[in-house]
Amino acid sequence: MKLLLRTILYAAISICTGMLGCDGGGHQVQSNNTAVEAGQTRGLESESPSLNAKVGRLTKDHDKKKIAAIITQYRAGFHADVIVTKFLKGFPTDEGFFHPRVTLASMYIDQTFDHDIGQSLAAEHGIPVYPSIVQALTLGGKDLAVDGVLLIGEHGDYAENKRQQKLYPRKYFMEQICGVMAISGRGVPVFNDKHLSYNWHDAKWMVDRAAEVGAPLMAGSVQPVTWRDPWLEHPIDAEITDAIAIGFSKLDSYGFHTLETLQCMVERRKGGESGVAAVTCLAGDAVWQAADQGLWSRELAETACSLIDDKLAGAMEEQCSNPFVMLVEYRDGFRGAALMLDGYVHGLAYAARVGDEVVATEFVSQGHGYRWTVGPYAHFSYLSLNVEEMFLSGMPAYPVERTLLTSGTLEAALISLHENSRRVQTPWLDVTYRSYESIRWRPRGPQPSGACLDPWPPVQQD
Repeated sequence: MKLLLRTILYAAISICTGMLGCDGGGHQVQSNNTAVEAGQTRGLESESPSLNAKVGRLTKDHDKKKIAAIITQYRAGFHADVIVTKFLKGFPTDEGFFHPRVTLASMYIDQTFDHDIGQSLAAEHGIPVYPSIVQALTLGGKDLAVDGVLLIGEHGDYAENKRQQKLYPRKYFMEQICGVMAISGRGVPVFNDKHLSYNWHDAKWMVDRAAEVGAPLMAGSVQPVTWRDPWLEHPIDAEITDAIAIGFSKLDSYGFHTLETLQCMVERRKGGESGVAAVTCLAGDAVWQAADQGLWSRELAETACSLIDDKLAGAMEEQCSNPFVMLVEYRDGFRGAALMLDGYVHGLAYAARVGDEVVATEFVSQGHGYRWTVGPYAHFSYLSLNVEEMFLSGMPAYPVERTLLTSGTLEAALISLHENSRRVQTPWLDVTYRSYESIRWRPRGPQPSGACLDPWPPVQQD
C-alpha cells in the first residue's frame, strides 16, 4: 500500500511540474523570491512554494509531520484562530494561497467558554481535543507522538500581577511539553507565540529547557514579518546611530510588539546584538520632557508617525494624553526607544538614523487601520509559514534570543514604570546574537495584495 501511495505521489509531482505556476484551482501562484534565496530544500520540497503547495495537498495526512496545538483560548480573531486555523485551512499570501505541508494532529484548549470555536473546528476537521497537554503530545499514548508543537498562550481569563502583566501559563505549558520530550528521549520543534513569559526567570528557563531536551525553539511577535511601507531592511552591520519604534495600546501586550519592531531592526547594527544594560519607562509629561533632554529623538518619531495614515491630525503632544516611552540602553552604548502613542496613532512604525540619513517604515498589519479592516489577518500567514518551515527543517527562521531579550526588556520597563520610572539596570540581559541573513517567507510589497484580500476562507477548488 505504501509503495502504491508513493508511486501515485511521484506521478502527481510530475504532473504538477508541468503545471508549475498554478495552484490546485488553476490560479497563478508566483514563488516568493526571498523564499528561493533562503537556501536548501529537503526531501521532496521544491524551491517553488507553488509546487510545495501541490505536493502538500497530494501527500496523505499520515505521511505529513504531525503537529500538536497547545492553546489557552480559541475564539474568533484570537491568536489561536489567526495561527492554528491557518494550519487547518491554509495560508493566504500576496503570492497566492498555500496549503499546509504538515497536519494538525491534536489540540489542548485550556479554557473553553461560550464563544469557543476550537471545539467545533476540531470536530469539523477530525482532530481530537485532549483533556491534558501530555495526552495531546502523546496522542493518548505513552510517548511523544508528534513532530512539532504550537504553543499559543495568548488570550484567556488569567489574573494580572501588580504591574498589570497578564499571567499567561506559557512556562507551565512549556514544562509539560518538555517533560514529555525528556521522558520520550527526543525533542521536536516548538513555536511559542509572542513573549516567552511575563518574568525573566521563566523566559530564560524556557529557552534553556528547550535546549536541554533538543527542541528547536522559535518565538515572538508577528511584527518582523509584516509588510513594510516603504520597504526597509537594514543590511547586517549597518551603521545605525539612533532608532525609535512607534506603537499604541497597552504596554504588556502592544508594548511587546513595539519592542520587537525596534529589536528586529536594531539587532542588525554593526557588531550584532550585545544585550541590554538598562531600561527606563516614562509616562505622561515626562515623555515630552525626555525628548527635550535628548533622551529620544522627536525628529525620528515624527518621521515614523508621518508614515502612519491611521492617526489624528495635529501634534502628538496635543492628541496623546497618556504617552509612554521605553528607553533602552544597550551594552555596546547604542540607545533605542519605543514610544507608545495610544489615542494618537493606530499602527506601528520605525525610524532610524544611519550615518547622515534618516530612514523609516510603517509596519503594516492586515486588520490594523482603516485600510485593512477586513481580511484573513494574512500577516499571520507569513509568521505561520516560517513556523511550518521550522517544523519541516528543524531550523528556526530567526534567533529565539531576540524574543528572550525583548521579553526581559519589557519586564524591566514595567518594573521601572511601577517604581516611579526608576532606571532599572539589567546585567542579566547579556543576550548576544547575530540577526538572520534572510527569511524564507515574508511580504516584499508595501501593502497586502493577492490572496490576502480574498474572503476568508478562500474558495478551494480541487
